[in-house]
Amino acid sequence: MENKNEFIKGLKQAWRDEMLSARNYRALAERETNPQKKAILIRMAEAEERHAETWAKRLRDFGVEPGIFKLTLFERMRQTTILKSDASSAAKLLEAGESAADNLYDTLLNNAQTQADRQSIAEAQKEEHVHSKMLKEFETIILHPQSRLESILGREKWHVRAGGWIGQAIYGVNDGLGAAFGVVSGVAGATSANSEFILLSGFAAMIASALSMGSGAYLATKSEREVYEAEFERERKEIEENPQEELEEMELFYQLKGFSEEEAKAMTKKLAEQPDHLLATLAHEELGLSEKTFPNQWKAATSATISTAIGAAIPVIPFLFASGMTGLIISLVVSTIAHFVVGASKVIVTGRSWLKGGMEMTLVGLGEAAITYAIGLLIAPALR
Repeated sequence: MENKNEFIKGLKQAWRDEMLSARNYRALAERETNPQKKAILIRMAEAEERHAETWAKRLRDFGVEPGIFKLTLFERMRQTTILKSDASSAAKLLEAGESAADNLYDTLLNNAQTQADRQSIAEAQKEEHVHSKMLKEFETIILHPQSRLESILGREKWHVRAGGWIGQAIYGVNDGLGAAFGVVSGVAGATSANSEFILLSGFAAMIASALSMGSGAYLATKSEREVYEAEFERERKEIEENPQEELEEMELFYQLKGFSEEEAKAMTKKLAEQPDHLLATLAHEELGLSEKTFPNQWKAATSATISTAIGAAIPVIPFLFASGMTGLIISLVVSTIAHFVVGASKVIVTGRSWLKGGMEMTLVGLGEAAITYAIGLLIAPALR
């Protein structure tokens, strides 16, 4: 009996949530001027209304009348917020509602009274899942195209940084140079530029930094691939368990990208004939990545290790040929030039001004050297 009461209570909440979502979608559709966007919003509203009618009918089977739907004061305020928000914020607010509905359906499934109830709830939950994904796509493609563009550009830069050997090398040299320059400056200040101490600590810092960067690159790249493979496998299972839902999802993705409903249906139907291509396309659309974008973890580790070692060696090598303050001055000049070159080289992966990047890196390097040298001077008396 308690289970039945909880089920009825959940049905009432589900009916109300679906009616509210339908109102919000229709309200957004009314303000939308693009016919394609309007059609998709109306289609989502109709799906919510269909769910609401299903729950209303089931409530009547239990002798419970759902009543007339009216917005509460809070719901009116939230709808006003959605309509007055920028496109990105509106999509996020609506997506939060879809996620809440998905959680409610989990509870309803646990309290379902019949197999027919479970089937209806499962079907509605599938559609809510699709709607949630569509809202994410709305946020980045339809409602806020600039956000999508920035997302793509950001992702491309990430690939250059993480996968391209040039980007990996630049960032490795950057980290190695900064770490070793700080160590050399600090030890020089503490030991009155004793070459033996500087060489020992400098090369130790070089080895430690290189191994740290190399292992970090290896683990990060390997983890990224493992996450991708897990998501890819999850998508494969979804296609096997809910093929119709995935096809509808793909169809909507194509509509959001500007294809007509007929074109989207035809393209999706073609993909359905090749399951592997459907899987790869869905994974690309949802994850934004493909297997080819992932660098080899060993190549990433090798690139990071060698480039970091090269960067770290720059401030240390002068002490192999000069000692004392002479060696320190040469190291300072060489390292300053190297900081500027490395900073300017970042234009390859950031697109920023090379002059600004070079000057910024130089100032940071000199500031770091000044601070560590001063700290070295402060602790020098304790070493004597």
